[in-house]
Amino acid sequence: EDRRAGRAHVSATPRFLMLLCFIMWLSMYFTNVFFASSCLSEFCNLSSLPFLCMFLSGLSDLVIVIQSQRNSFHARRGGQRKVEILQQAAELGQGDPVVLLLHELLEYERDWMIIPLLPNLSATYGQSASWFFFIEEETIITLPNLLKVLHRYEVQEEWFLGKRLHDNEASIIHHYAFSEDPSSFSYPDPAAGWALSIPLLQRCIKHKHLKSDFTIDLKHELALYIWEEGNGPKLTAVPEFCTDTSDKCATTFTTYLPNCGNPVSRKEVFVAVKTCHRFHSERVPVVKATWEKDAGFLEYYSDVTDASIPTINLGVPNTERGHCGKTFAILRRYLSKDVPEADWLLIVDDDTLISLPRLRRLLRCYDPKEAVSLGERYGYSLLLNGYSYTTGGGGMVLSRAAVSRLVSSGCRCYSDDAPDDMVLGRCFTSLGVPITHSPLFHQARPCDYSETLEQAVSFHKHWNIDPVIVYKHWLQDTQPTVEL
Repeated sequence: EDRRAGRAHVSATPRFLMLLCFIMWLSMYFTNVFFASSCLSEFCNLSSLPFLCMFLSGLSDLVIVIQSQRNSFHARRGGQRKVEILQQAAELGQGDPVVLLLHELLEYERDWMIIPLLPNLSATYGQSASWFFFIEEETIITLPNLLKVLHRYEVQEEWFLGKRLHDNEASIIHHYAFSEDPSSFSYPDPAAGWALSIPLLQRCIKHKHLKSDFTIDLKHELALYIWEEGNGPKLTAVPEFCTDTSDKCATTFTTYLPNCGNPVSRKEVFVAVKTCHRFHSERVPVVKATWEKDAGFLEYYSDVTDASIPTINLGVPNTERGHCGKTFAILRRYLSKDVPEADWLLIVDDDTLISLPRLRRLLRCYDPKEAVSLGERYGYSLLLNGYSYTTGGGGMVLSRAAVSRLVSSGCRCYSDDAPDDMVLGRCFTSLGVPITHSPLFHQARPCDYSETLEQAVSFHKHWNIDPVIVYKHWLQDTQPTVEL
């Protein structure tokens, strides 16, 4: 009996010590002392009480990746967010998380897809971190709430956490995936942040890369990659990952349309609308009925001259697709003495719907003396050293510096009907000019995006919609700003 009591005493001692250590850790947590964390970690490795381990995750176990961009405005905003996070961590006194700026990690053009970066992230931080958390430049984190959320999930398991988005109908931008039940597949809202546990990250780097040549909607393609046709986890919805404000939220989001000061003046945006005789009576009237009035200087470029619009014939034959020859003629005209000099060039299709007041507000954030190519970013063959490009239907915004650099480089269309947006992307990539992404630009219609879509600068296509109604609902401001 004495021996049995002795054995019971010995087996109880580790549990007693673990409980004592846990109590010490809790008390020291609130007095900003860190010894107990390592103490608990040591005992947790031997623990037969796994519930203790859920409290192990702390700031030092966390890697935060801010999805910043190389453009100077975005790099600056990302840097400011990093400083804010580290200041918040210092005030908590629980160690520092690793905070990375995505644009500083980019070795190759493909790396903004994140998937190609996973092996390097795993090799560098996989032994010390439990979680990777990805946010936008404008995502605000409340660190105590974030830790509280992550504590709910066993770090030894594969977790993909985020705010749930889904399609209400089969979408062209998602290649009509899950067409029988589009809402059955979830993908994360990047504005609210999304998290990967280390076991999931390590599994992801072992399976094959994305199969598609095109990168269109990164958040959806990431979710597909992680799901791996049912072999991996689906997204776990986390209500504390928010895009609004609540005391329980671990993240909140401000806006993709920041206030950088007064909008640029109307005269500083040269608007070029690509059209053709076929659509003079069908699409051009929609432009005139909606957003043309907000333009300071606008020209319609067609294959025929029509004084009633009026249109300008640039001497480039019309093509059924691509329109590269026409676009490069527009670039040369923009730089010529034939038109007023402007800081910015906007090239759109005749079925593009756009809010010029919002665009001018957005452009205040950028320096026209910097080579800027702005819009909705797509990627082509990125895993095979391809390139990024600004998709044309949502509108391509180029600074004067970018146009000058491109035209003087000698980069040209390989044919008049080559895809103009892709050729521009290839040219800018070869010149080292970054393609700057804004989620405010849209290559498709509002119904092709998740129901949480709120802010927009542009949409594209008139198919199966009333474009005037769409413009008034999504793009027309009820209280327009004072025009300059």
